[in-house]
Amino acid sequence: MTQHPIIRPRRLRRTPAVRRWVAETRLHPADLVLPMFVREGITEPVPVTSMPGVVQHTLDSLVDAAREAIEAGVGGLMLFGVPAERDEMGSGATDPNGILNVALRRLRDEFGDSTVLMADLCLDEFTSHGHCGVLADDGTVDNDATLEIYGRMAVAQAEAGAHVVGPSGMMDGQVAVIREALDVAGFTDTIVLAYAAKYASAAFGPFREAVDSALKGDRATYQQDPANLTESLREVELDLEEGADMVMVKPATLYLDVIAKVAPNVDVPLAAYHVSGEMAMIEAAAANGWIDRDRMVLEQLTAIKRAGARIILTYYATEVAKAL
Repeated sequence: MTQHPIIRPRRLRRTPAVRRWVAETRLHPADLVLPMFVREGITEPVPVTSMPGVVQHTLDSLVDAAREAIEAGVGGLMLFGVPAERDEMGSGATDPNGILNVALRRLRDEFGDSTVLMADLCLDEFTSHGHCGVLADDGTVDNDATLEIYGRMAVAQAEAGAHVVGPSGMMDGQVAVIREALDVAGFTDTIVLAYAAKYASAAFGPFREAVDSALKGDRATYQQDPANLTESLREVELDLEEGADMVMVKPATLYLDVIAKVAPNVDVPLAAYHVSGEMAMIEAAAANGWIDRDRMVLEQLTAIKRAGARIILTYYATEVAKAL
């Protein structure tokens, strides 16, 4: 007599309805944050060729795209500015009339508290050399001189309407300085989302096109070494001690192990950034007919959520929110 299995896990996979019913990980539109680029001095959106579907916005098209994302249920917007002029100190970052701060005011005036308005707090978009901080005489990034500017930048962004500032420069002590600057200026309710474990990754390449980066060389002296995990856990711990309200791992799918290690060890929301290169690889493979694009997008974002991230920054946010 043939012995048939009594336990059959396939029973719970038989139909789409059953699979949805027993799914252990669920994406929700509110989990998603849409990164957006706004460029000074343009009259029409400019496509980012390495990121199909992504553009450098005008102020008007930024509002339209933000409205579309909000109506789709996307949880928040992360804004990056692309100035017309740059200098060695990144002066446009702290200028109330700089493009990022102007765009923040425009979105806050338009949408108020109906979405979570987030601002990238870093100098790389604003410096003529493309680094995330100001340079010392020997050409290295001056950590402590940069911190003073970060404090002023945080206050400028909060004054412009940001609910959340996202320090992404990986300077030592940045969270403590930013928190103090915000509190002294009266912005005690402004949230600090620390890019706590941001790796010196090759996956940032398309982003540099999106912000017209002037960077020569790399950021290996201040961003995390891709070989290291324990060091990232220490960075997360330090940011929490300095007052971070949320922490982030960046990139996401290339560092799922880091997300999975950080998640059970923090008692604040954990974010992850599905970065430009991760998007570009999907789009290039799909354009060649090698993968099912839509399935791969959902699979990667689900993997990020499954690894432990509660919030996912992704250029697919509006599209996926509509699909969900």
